[in-house]
Amino acid sequence: MTSGKSIRDNTVLLPNWLTRCAENAPAHLAVQCGATRWSFAELAEQVDRLARQLAVAGVGEESRVALLAANGPAYVAFVHALTLLGAILVPLNIRLTVDEICWQLSDVHAALLVSDARMADRANEIRVALPELPQAVLQTAAHAPDQCEVTLLTRRGETYPEAGIVPHSLIDLDATQAIMYTSGTTGRPKGAIITYGMQWWNAIGSALNLGHRPDDCWLACLPLFHIGGLSILMRSVIYGISVILLEKFDEYTVNQAIQQDGVTIISVVAVMLQRMLTALTEKDRQARYPATLRCVLLGGGPAPRPLLEQCASLHIPAAQTYGLTESCSQAVTLAPADALRKLGSAGRPLLPVRLRIMHENQPVPDGEPGVIYLQGPTITPGYADRPEATAEAFQDGWFCTGDLGYLDEDGYLYVLDRRSDLIISGGENVYPAEVESVLLSYPAVAEVGVCGQADLRWGQVPVAFVKLHPGQHTDAAVILEHARQHLAGYKVPRAIHFVDELPRNSSGKLLRRELPRLLPL
Repeated sequence: MTSGKSIRDNTVLLPNWLTRCAENAPAHLAVQCGATRWSFAELAEQVDRLARQLAVAGVGEESRVALLAANGPAYVAFVHALTLLGAILVPLNIRLTVDEICWQLSDVHAALLVSDARMADRANEIRVALPELPQAVLQTAAHAPDQCEVTLLTRRGETYPEAGIVPHSLIDLDATQAIMYTSGTTGRPKGAIITYGMQWWNAIGSALNLGHRPDDCWLACLPLFHIGGLSILMRSVIYGISVILLEKFDEYTVNQAIQQDGVTIISVVAVMLQRMLTALTEKDRQARYPATLRCVLLGGGPAPRPLLEQCASLHIPAAQTYGLTESCSQAVTLAPADALRKLGSAGRPLLPVRLRIMHENQPVPDGEPGVIYLQGPTITPGYADRPEATAEAFQDGWFCTGDLGYLDEDGYLYVLDRRSDLIISGGENVYPAEVESVLLSYPAVAEVGVCGQADLRWGQVPVAFVKLHPGQHTDAAVILEHARQHLAGYKVPRAIHFVDELPRNSSGKLLRRELPRLLPL
């Protein structure tokens, strides 16, 4: 490799994906976001410029660089700039609080935090909390609004020019592309390692399942700090196809893009698709999407059957999919041809993926529920700096998702529920242990249990059951205000229910599965 990195005997090296696109189809549209339209050649120029600027800050091979930014063209260029440098992307959820972000930055040992102008206030608070962490600002150039640049800041606010680099012209499939923090059911999130090989094989598996067309155009309306959004950027340069990127989800903007911009594939979660269909048919019950839309990938948890039936009635090619951060987005996807025949199924595993259903360490017969296990080159090798968590997640080389499902007689997966305690709210993961920890930090609170409650719009919302210390008195509004100061908005309980006792087993462990029974009728 041009970087001088030692090569293992079994290393698989591929030409830099974006560079190859710029060579093969320089004028082909790479990314469109608002008024910005970059061809592959133009995107490659943006990437080269950003990489040179990042090198000034000492960003190089295996540097862990955190990015706190909303969707935008600069985000796309930044992701590929790190690939050119051999650095590792650490995408941060912009909905997290400063406390949550600072914890992740410290846990991952970030070498640099880069934020965009929209995150300026948050970045300033982080600078106060972590004064030793270098920061930079990702922005459009004042002299050229269609170009993006990185302004590198020292503690004195100095900026620096570009530097020379030795670009990574080859991609090592075993190298880490990103570390993405993912929710679990115990305590803090963990940084899942995403390799280039995971991205490559996931893209290949998806193309073999859904088909590949040179004129495909993928609409990205998911946050790029989620694996579902990031994987679209990788598929774009692997396939050589266009991406239309939205800064945020809006059902009317999405529908307009589908109807006017030649969108062929879109990735959404159930609540997003529900809003899209409502907007589509609000003026004309007979309205339909154009035939150019050949696939709606529907993830983020089991889809409601009425939604799938509505898609069928409107001839919308919805393909339910099952995946998680640790599987680099899709692991199982229902091919469009099976959408009606296997309504409600998540499909069969992508070609590189193996799947089995286990109960008490034993495979179960078809039709019987159990825990979903995955294996293959799209599955994470583990969690960054967490050997114990990595060991716990694997059994004989198989990754334990903790999710429940069953296989029918044809080998199609039906997902019954996500991880036993995990709450999926509008496609966002909320894990009860973190919410409980924050609520327990309020002085009057003695015990807390958090579970999900069904919600028509978001699928689920978190609710909390609180036992106060003897003699203490407070109201729900005060506790909720405390939660808002420490948690992202989607993690804040929708309601606080005061109880005398929480359900526990004989060893005193909280039985979260019993909490929904305490909900008022």
